[in-house]
Amino acid sequence: MGVSIRGIGTALPAHGVNQGDAIALARRFSADSRARAALVERIQRRSRVQRRHSVLLESGEPQRPVAARLPFYGERNPSTEERMLRFARHAPALALAASRRALADAGIHPGRITHLVTVSCTGFQAPGFDLELIGQLELDADVERTHVGFMGCHGALNGLRVARAFVEADPQACVLLCSVELCSLHLHYGWDPEKVVANALFADGAAALVLSAGGAEGPRVLASGSTVIPGTAELMSWTIGDHGFAMGLSPRVPAAVAAHLRPWLERWLHGHGLEIGAIGAWALHPGGPRILQASATALDLAPEHIAVSATVLRDHGNMSSATILFILERLRRALAPGPWVALAFGPGLTVEAALLDTPEH
Repeated sequence: MGVSIRGIGTALPAHGVNQGDAIALARRFSADSRARAALVERIQRRSRVQRRHSVLLESGEPQRPVAARLPFYGERNPSTEERMLRFARHAPALALAASRRALADAGIHPGRITHLVTVSCTGFQAPGFDLELIGQLELDADVERTHVGFMGCHGALNGLRVARAFVEADPQACVLLCSVELCSLHLHYGWDPEKVVANALFADGAAALVLSAGGAEGPRVLASGSTVIPGTAELMSWTIGDHGFAMGLSPRVPAAVAAHLRPWLERWLHGHGLEIGAIGAWALHPGGPRILQASATALDLAPEHIAVSATVLRDHGNMSSATILFILERLRRALAPGPWVALAFGPGLTVEAALLDTPEH
């Protein structure tokens, strides 16, 4: 019968900033000269991110300067402890909103959930937001919990692999998968080109899936794949510092993706009896516009094949692991033809993939 996505839910913080606000904020925290201020503005505009949401914004009133709406980030650079306290305060509510929407979309009572898989790479807390989900959703106390942590932007695909394995092992299983990422907690102070790029891309969001055996109406998860691109470990990093988590993002990442993605993906798809040209829709994680375009070029994809990914990046920014689930939600809503391939990249460089099919295909 296969493993089906029965419901999808997404959630965003109440308030966001437009690109102009983001440029003003970046100038304040990263530019100490006119030349750097101009470069910061170019980086922000090239990000293709028009709007982003943050749990730290206190008001959406456009007349208030963005810095005034982010009192957490003042002249003093917050410590990692302070940032994690904010994660503990804000992550549960966002995760809860996405999970409730996924359950409602699936038409499944929370008591039916047998496994809970949570994903995040932007916060650590124990007990974590998984315990909050159990309590607030009134899941069974015996629900089996698994947390996928600190794996980066592809973490939700790792979580999807875990969820699929649970259902394949027990056809009676019903899994709630929830990713919540609060990237805005890790805004970087000072001048570091790689971190200035990260400041221009990342945002907050949460997304959840409900998966079970059967289900004629939802996309089916057929397979998962993973590979590490050799000799690229230094090109992308996600490390814990004294003042938040630090993103290292080399400008060589798009070239590495372009050189290695297609040969691996062709082999992986061939193992499932498919070719790249047979894929009906693509969920490419938009790590940034250059990575997205490099992937499209390597796979000979037309602009319409990456339009959903580009739109999510434009409207919401890079919400780390949650982003790929936002894209899957839009593909399902658009009744995109199958099969689908979801791809995301992370430190390693690691490529994670999922193969999905639609009931009509």
